[in-house]
Amino acid sequence: MDYTMGEITLFGFFFAPYGWMSCEGQIIPINQNNALYALIGNTYGGSQAQGNFALPNLTGASPIPNMKYYICVQGMFPQRQ
Repeated sequence: MDYTMGEITLFGFFFAPYGWMSCEGQIIPINQNNALYALIGNTYGGSQAQGNFALPNLTGASPIPNMKYYICVQGMFPQRQ
């Protein structure tokens, strides 16, 4: 199955599958994640001047126990019209 970069999904396990990162507000470098930064920018925090941006923090937001939110960091880049 192909996933779209920036897609957020609930998974029922506590490890990030290949190409995904947990949505815990972590700060990541722009230069290693250019495509994802192009999609979400500094919406969730970070600083372009310092060369970083943040992932969404959805810790504790799961509607179902024992599930976590993950964001796709390696997938298809959404097409623009």
